[in-house]
Order: sequence, then C-alpha cells, then structure tokens
Amino acid sequence: MILENGTVFKGKSFGYEGEAIGEIVFTTSMTGYLETLTDPSYFGQIVVQTFPLIGNYGVIPEDFESPTPKVKGYIVREWCQDPSNFRSQGNLDTFLKENKIPGICGIDTRALTKIVREWGVMNGKIAFSDTLSPEQKKELQEYAIVDAVKSVSIKEKKTTKGEKEDFKVVLWDFGAKANITKCLTQRGCTVTAVPYDTKASEIAAMKPDGIMLSNGPGDPVENTAVIGEIKKLMEYDIPIFGICLGHQLLALANGARTEKLKYGHRGANQPVMEPERDLVFVTSQNHGYCVVKESLPDYAKANFINVNDKTCEGITYDNIRAFSVQFHPEASAGPLDTGFLFDRFFKMMKGER
Repeated sequence: MILENGTVFKGKSFGYEGEAIGEIVFTTSMTGYLETLTDPSYFGQIVVQTFPLIGNYGVIPEDFESPTPKVKGYIVREWCQDPSNFRSQGNLDTFLKENKIPGICGIDTRALTKIVREWGVMNGKIAFSDTLSPEQKKELQEYAIVDAVKSVSIKEKKTTKGEKEDFKVVLWDFGAKANITKCLTQRGCTVTAVPYDTKASEIAAMKPDGIMLSNGPGDPVENTAVIGEIKKLMEYDIPIFGICLGHQLLALANGARTEKLKYGHRGANQPVMEPERDLVFVTSQNHGYCVVKESLPDYAKANFINVNDKTCEGITYDNIRAFSVQFHPEASAGPLDTGFLFDRFFKMMKGER
C-alpha cells in the first residue's frame, strides 16, 4: 500500500489479484462491511476498515446497498476465511475476486488511519512493488474522482411498489442506497427512482407527493446541471427531502457553499446534535464534503450540528417545503435514532394533500 506522501505499508493480497489507485478513506464501523463495499458513495475510493476483523459473517446479498461494489480497493487488518452466519452465501475473499476488487490485509490499519487523520485524505495505490516509476508517481498524484454521479446513477427509471401505496415519491438517484427505498416503501410509498440527468419538468410531470434527493459520491459542485435542475424543481412547491449528497446539492441550489473536509465523516457512530431540542443522535455517515453553514441564506437554518467538529449536519428551509440531512437516517445507526426524519417527510407530504 503506497501513499501519495511516500509512506509504504507491506501486506498480503486477498480478493482480486490486481493493482488499484484511489482516494484513501477510512470508516470506523464495527459492522456493515457489506453495506460499505456496495455503497455507491465510495465510488473511486480505497476503503480502510479500522475494525481489525472483517468478513466474519460472510456475504449476504440481502444487505447490499447496490448490486455490485463501487470501491476501487479494500484494506483490512485481518479477513475471516471461515464466516459463520446462517444468512451467509459466501466469503469476502471470493466476493472481491468475483467483482475484481483488489484487497490488502495484514497491515497496521490503525497506523494508516492515523496518517490519514493527520495528513488528510490522499491518494494511494495497492501495488505488487513497493517502488513506483516516475510515470506511476505522477499517475498517483494526479488521480482524481470525476463523473462520480454519472458513473453510479441508474440508467433508466425504476418503480418499487409500497406496502400501502399511500404516497408517490420520486427518488432522484445520484447513487442511492437501497435502504432509502426500503424505508419509504415500508411506510407506504410507491418509489420511482430516476436517473441523475432527469429534468425537473419530467419529475414534476410525474405528479409525485414528494421528492427524495439521494446520497452519492464525489464533489457536489461538479454536478452543475443537476444543481440547475433542482433550482427549477423548487418552483413546483413539491416537498423535498435530501440525504448526504442530496443535502449538499439542495444547499448549493439555494446559494450556499460546500467545502472538502480534511478526512471526512465515515462510520456508524457519528454524534449529531439538534440544538433546538438539546438532543444528540448516533448517526451513520459517509461523506468527504460538507455545507458551510455560514454561507446559508437567511431563509435556511442549520438544525443539526456535528458534535465533534461543529459542521452542518442538517438544514431546514422557510422559502420552500424542504429539509435535508448530511447523515444517513436509513442506515440503522442507533439503531433507529433518526428514523423519525422519514415520518417528518410524510407529514410534509400530507400537508400537500
């Protein structure tokens, strides 16, 4: 494992036998490695698991957040060769091989994580040699994640029937996690997911009761066309709920700014405060950018704040029927601490009727 700053970690290959360049990030989750591997928000990144043993409950397709892994590479301290779980349908090594994801194990993941925390997110390469040619060094330094949303969004719309079919929700897919759809359908929504490049007029023509702006990968400001369409969509006065990237894009559409965090928030135990009610919630997060709360317009309010670094974790808007959060209420952190946000979205949609 060769880092952009020249640090080298020697380990053993597992998964697909190949090399990979990506942005090095770490996640502190103790469980949920399958959700991490299949989360589209990790597109273009090499993920470090800080928990030392990964793979102990095998591979469970029902827990995937998307059909296939989106990571560039995978780094663990130790992987379990003999998983034990009645739901398991395979092991991690085979799963990575099948999906051509290079992995490396046997390295000091704690030391690697400390480097990322001190230096910030950087590029890295899983390689068979511990030295790089000048051309390879240049390739490593110049690597950047581009066309992220375009690469992970669905190609054509897809409808999932709700258990009661009380409401129609359009899920604008920027790299949506499967559990967002589950949380909506379980509450009585018929969900129609649409590609990232869908026009606002097309969404409005579907006459939805509400619109969900999904999570997704990459730098939010790269999505200029989507931001422009969100501006148009706000004119239709349809209730909007944004999660993660959707939260950032909605803020950008309202004139706010975003900035890249030093090493991001990734894990299942991120503390978030709601100052109005003086409550703290345990949240699941996966993002490398945040909305600059000082840049919000007068009609927008940061109603959730990260306890650790005071960054913006949620916004409510007075000019439109919309709210958004930076964390993942569908990801079962807590395990149900922030599930009430879906109920809040439902109340907003009922007001539409």
